Amino acid sequence: MVKLNRDTISVNDCQILAHYKFEAEQYILTLESEEIAMATRPGQFVHLSVSGSLSMRRPISIMSVDKDNGTFDLLYKIVGEGTRQLSERKIGDIISVIGPIGNGFEVTENKIPLLIGGGVGMPPIIAMAQELKDDSSYSPYAILGSEVPFPFDVSKSELNGFHSSKLNTMPLLDEWGIPCGLASLQNYEGVYQGYVTDLAKDFLGSLSPDELSDVEIFTCGPHAMLEAVSKLANEYNIPCQASLEEFMACAVGGCAGCVVEVQTENGPAMKRVCVDGPVFEAQSVFNDFG
Repeated sequence: MVKLNRDTISVNDCQILAHYKFEAEQYILTLESEEIAMATRPGQFVHLSVSGSLSMRRPISIMSVDKDNGTFDLLYKIVGEGTRQLSERKIGDIISVIGPIGNGFEVTENKIPLLIGGGVGMPPIIAMAQELKDDSSYSPYAILGSEVPFPFDVSKSELNGFHSSKLNTMPLLDEWGIPCGLASLQNYEGVYQGYVTDLAKDFLGSLSPDELSDVEIFTCGPHAMLEAVSKLANEYNIPCQASLEEFMACAVGGCAGCVVEVQTENGPAMKRVCVDGPVFEAQSVFNDFG
């Protein structure tokens, strides 16, 4: 899984084209850069300046791209001073952006991709859905989880996917023809009451043995969620690619401030989440199922 390819990284001055605010201090930012839009792969991220007064950049995952118009979208949540200052940037402002960075998800021959995203880990999963939407040989199912209101207007699905008649969906995924179930513990109307792994287990339980052998999980979210998803993948003997979330300083592999222990064929090794990841085989990182 780990590759040493940084050919996509460039520094770009990107104009803000749109900046939408949602509940729970969540934002979707649309930036203009044909270079980044064309080069981005699902699971990659950018490192961007947030204001003129803070020198440290912030890493944010790319949620979707529009190659025709040369734009890309970022979903973020205010978690500190940096993202608070980013939230104050206006349409027309110019932001310095480094990216796209990292090794993203790898599309494989497994034809039933199970896409699981939680919280601010939803963007790489949405990006993966965009990658698959035009390939009819794949039958993906997406699960998005949040313990705050979702950063989009939920709606009933018009697709015939798993639980589609019962659960609300993300309208964008419906437009792309990808069935999606929403999960939360907050008793939101039309949302599965439980963890994303509970809904994932229901989905896997609906499949035949032959179908299960064709499933691969792609996931991104908080550490505890990734660990639970990896445990579920281990239980069903399903391959799983996980995009890790980690605090970063330089985000281009120089400072080694984001290292995690990864099991390799030569034993445990310390790998940088920014450029060796952020996507790793889940069980190379989460492997203590005791």
